[in-house]
Amino acid sequence: MNLQIQHLYDIARKPDRRIIGLMSGTSLDGLDVALCRISGSGLETTVVLERFATVPYDDDLKNEIRTIFAKTTIVFEQLCLLNPYIGRLHGQLILDCLHDWDIDPREIDAVASHGQTVYHAPKSQHRRDKFPNATLQIGDGDHVAAVTGIITFSDFRQKHIAHGGEGAPLAVYGDYFMFSKLGENRILLNMGGIANFTYLPADGDASTVFTTDTGPGNTLLDAYARKFLNKPYDEDGRLAAQGQVNPNLLRALKTNPFFDAVFPKTTGPEVFNVAYVEEAQARSQTTNLPAVDMMATLVQFSADTIADAIRRILLNSNNEKKEGDFCIYMSGGGAHNPELTGRLEKLLPNCAFGLTDSLGINGDAKEAVLFAVLANESLVGGNTYFGNRQGVPTVTMGKVSFPQ
Repeated sequence: MNLQIQHLYDIARKPDRRIIGLMSGTSLDGLDVALCRISGSGLETTVVLERFATVPYDDDLKNEIRTIFAKTTIVFEQLCLLNPYIGRLHGQLILDCLHDWDIDPREIDAVASHGQTVYHAPKSQHRRDKFPNATLQIGDGDHVAAVTGIITFSDFRQKHIAHGGEGAPLAVYGDYFMFSKLGENRILLNMGGIANFTYLPADGDASTVFTTDTGPGNTLLDAYARKFLNKPYDEDGRLAAQGQVNPNLLRALKTNPFFDAVFPKTTGPEVFNVAYVEEAQARSQTTNLPAVDMMATLVQFSADTIADAIRRILLNSNNEKKEGDFCIYMSGGGAHNPELTGRLEKLLPNCAFGLTDSLGINGDAKEAVLFAVLANESLVGGNTYFGNRQGVPTVTMGKVSFPQ
């Protein structure tokens, strides 16, 4: 037997595994590095978050990525160069974190690398009949493995697409394994660049669990914070808090067919970007709005579309409220924006709100932890049946890269 395969087999037989989960989202803030100790699998999964760090991307790297990010026309050489470059960079950032934590890389069983999304194109978005759903993450796993010397799982989204999904959101699997609770309907709401949530029913039935994007989370807020404040984000929503929502612009922003599409659905900055807002401003004759009113309206846009999507889950087929309490646990950058969270609480007064932190996982680390859980499922799980339906195929995900 190949020694690397033997090593993989030995890791799978261990009572618990130390897996580093990596996540870099569409906000391009940096790389989340979560060192997890994981035992069991499926609903028996137990996760201890041992260490966590977010390593910021410098402006040069952000600018390099933005030359190809969410663009239909790019310099192909730039994509080709960034794929190994980001893989090697992520590998080095792992080693830097382990050095800071005084942990020998040989003590780590596996890396679960999400990579950097540069384009997301579900069929509902590209609308080209002969082509399937598609998405692309760069930062090749072979380079992560070669730099760190650690077996690496990567490119998780392709298996999801291969079995009929849209490649996103993938949080449903880890959310179900880690956060389900009998007797409580839970919604795990992640407000990153794009907002998404996982619905976890009180009866624990995996075949009714699902996840969906809702539309913009922070992507437009951050884009306009860079424009108005020359800062990466509007801290605590302070600029938005000074403004008034413009109803004409808000209505124009909500006219995208994405919002009327059936669940599950995904989207990205390819659709919801500065050009989208400028087009809505032109249609609503609001091109001269003050910065504070623009930010207030964009916050309301995110809050309204998140709340509208959640309301569809709160009702049964007869448009009556489902039995049981609904608790919403928030994570992602939007969970730190009191303007956004406050508006959500007003829009959903019958729901209890909290942070994922209260469930034992740091909300900022949650996405990285989820990929560590997916790698663990590939190693020792894969026995949970999520039903035969769109959006949540019963699959294990992640390609394996050996260090040698």
